[in-house]
Amino acid sequence: MEYYFKTMASPVGSLTLIASDKGLSAVQWERGNPDRTRTGIENVNHPVLMETERQLNEYFQKKRKVFSLDLDFAGTDFQIKVWQALLTIPFGETRTYGQIAEQIGNPQAVRAVGGAANSNPISIVAPCHRVIGATGKLVGFGGGLANKALLLALERPYKQTSLWEQD
Repeated sequence: MEYYFKTMASPVGSLTLIASDKGLSAVQWERGNPDRTRTGIENVNHPVLMETERQLNEYFQKKRKVFSLDLDFAGTDFQIKVWQALLTIPFGETRTYGQIAEQIGNPQAVRAVGGAANSNPISIVAPCHRVIGATGKLVGFGGGLANKALLLALERPYKQTSLWEQD
């Protein structure tokens, strides 16, 4: 299967979008680990990549709360189960790793859920930034805690960012 990529500017830095013809397979952070996802052939006109960029821009402009994209997750069955659970977290809400573990029917798998969320290749769209620690603190995020706070603030326009504690 061929993979294609394009880069876009965003309020959280440069993002590399990666897709197959089946759907979006990654949103890679500027300082992210490039070994976590496939790259492929640059194609700025690929329809999946163009639509992803359009929807992300709407999200950053506070004009979109829900993404409508075909996704092409590649991971273990457990990871994909966690990533699918991330997609159910409503805009402007958060969940803890424990809540996600319970949701997928494995309440003892809190650490494994954290590991799967940390390896989520389609961040922002599959909103791992909405997962917080049990104490309410911002923890573990591939894009960095400052970007996690920025995304949460973007989704909660009336909540002051300073109220979010960071580890």
